[in-house]
Amino acid sequence: QVQLVESGGGLVQTGGSLRLSCAASGSILSINAINWYRQTPDEARELVGVITSGGNTNYADSVKGRFTISRNNAKNTVYLQMDSLKPEDTADYYCVANTVWGDFWGRGTQVTVSS
Repeated sequence: QVQLVESGGGLVQTGGSLRLSCAASGSILSINAINWYRQTPDEARELVGVITSGGNTNYADSVKGRFTISRNNAKNTVYLQMDSLKPEDTADYYCVANTVWGDFWGRGTQVTVSS
């Protein structure tokens, strides 16, 4: 089992930045990748990006060049650095761990970008 807790969401103006954190606990060694998803008020869900256990990252075209995923292994924490934020980035953001037993979701953190 893996437990994930997101934090760092909030209200920011267009062009601003936020850094989301995803703290993992439990069977950390079972994690193959950590994904960041977002879900908008109209319920559309989008994969924002992923970092693998090997440290490789990949991003959706909509955030490429603006968002960066990194990790601190000592803290068992993955970060989503979001720069040049736009109103369309407004969503609930979730981290999801891909493990040998399946996917585990955090409860999410809300990001609102005002125009």
